[in-house]
Amino acid sequence: HFSTSELSDPIYYENTLRVSAALFAENRRRLCEGLRAKQGLQPKSLVLLQGGEQKQRYCTDTDVVFRQESFFHWTFGVTEADCYGAVDVDTCKAFLFIPKLPESYATWMGEIYPKEHFKEKYALEEVHYTCDVSWTDTKNRGVNTDSGSVTREASFEGISRRLLKTDMELEVLRYTNRISSEAHKEVMKHVSAGQKEYEMESLFRHYCYSQGGMRHTSYTCICGSGHNSSVLHYGHAGAPNDKTIQDGDMCLFDMGGEYYCYSSDITCSFPANGKFTPDQKAIYEAVLKSSRAVLAAIKPGVKWSDMHRLADRVHLEELIKVGILRGNLDDMMKVHLGSVFMPHGLGHLLGIDVHDVGGYPEGTERIDEPGLKSLRMGRVVQERMVLTVEPGIYFINHLLDKALASEQQSGFINNEVLARFRGSGGVRIEDDIAVTADGVELLTCVPRTVEEIEAFMADRNPEKSFSPTVSSEKF
Repeated sequence: HFSTSELSDPIYYENTLRVSAALFAENRRRLCEGLRAKQGLQPKSLVLLQGGEQKQRYCTDTDVVFRQESFFHWTFGVTEADCYGAVDVDTCKAFLFIPKLPESYATWMGEIYPKEHFKEKYALEEVHYTCDVSWTDTKNRGVNTDSGSVTREASFEGISRRLLKTDMELEVLRYTNRISSEAHKEVMKHVSAGQKEYEMESLFRHYCYSQGGMRHTSYTCICGSGHNSSVLHYGHAGAPNDKTIQDGDMCLFDMGGEYYCYSSDITCSFPANGKFTPDQKAIYEAVLKSSRAVLAAIKPGVKWSDMHRLADRVHLEELIKVGILRGNLDDMMKVHLGSVFMPHGLGHLLGIDVHDVGGYPEGTERIDEPGLKSLRMGRVVQERMVLTVEPGIYFINHLLDKALASEQQSGFINNEVLARFRGSGGVRIEDDIAVTADGVELLTCVPRTVEEIEAFMADRNPEKSFSPTVSSEKF
């Protein structure tokens, strides 16, 4: 085992956030602790994990930029490709198996480090070459012809262990949010009509990398303007953030930087020209009211599905005030009218993966209702969970047409008023939170109220800081 000083030495980016080997040693300790608590665990059990493989772009020799496999990263913090790792469950002793690189590697790729380098860098007990180990047992599957025992893939205790974050993990997630929040504000300072959406993506990615050491984003950047802001996962290969932003467009920019494999996931919605029209303001403030209601309600013990229903209810209440809807609110809830305007789930777990693991434990089924069936977590909220809260209202033509053709839903919709909003896109407000003992810690810090956004965008001074009117303490 390693001393406290050895574990606390930084292993990642001394000039940005210092992440130490102690974070991953703690993860391994929690993993082994969970496994030892399980009935039927065999003595001298090992956890064996395969790291990510270096891939090439189709039939070329061009490498795809490598990003470590998430479970492997959570357990070892190793950034190199083509490795294996093992943990002795009884002792928490960690073993790393690295590829033995050919001499030519030194010519093309740089120095070939000895095994001792990796042992010291990652504070691991043993490091071996993969070629020096027999991997036969890892390939066995099916029924053993001698014993009749069945060999199968192991279920991984790391899924449940990744659900709740340690103090060291929370520190990294605060950092990813801080840098990504600043990058969003940089975009808000520079957006204007006539630019391409991808220019905003480029600016965000540049800020995250140059100021925060973030080579990767957590997911494909979504930079929708105008009607595109109603496309939930805009930015894909068929729609690569390539529209020209128009004066008066509502922008929905959903982007998050990733630091040492830890994610952020933030959405800012605002008018390209920095001034809300009355209709834009009405929809934006409806979503903001929903966001604030959910943030105020979240605490350990509440059902995540109830938080989704709360968001739906607030949206419907506000759309009645706007005049888009009419009728009894409870009756609207019964026919799932909220899903017409927010077809996705309220939010999801966040960590090493942007849609982090553990949302549905074994035996828990998704709720088969519009909107709720897209919810990525079916659990009760627990302290130390990190979650996104991302309510939204969108005007998606095919969903509106289906609702107007529905006997159950059409009577609630004022089509004359709705016509005014068709084509305007949508609004999503997405914050990342850490659940505390009695509420939430708000990790994201960007302008949120209409007044904050308009004031911030009116002052193009890039040096001016931003102080939110609502902080975690208000929830």
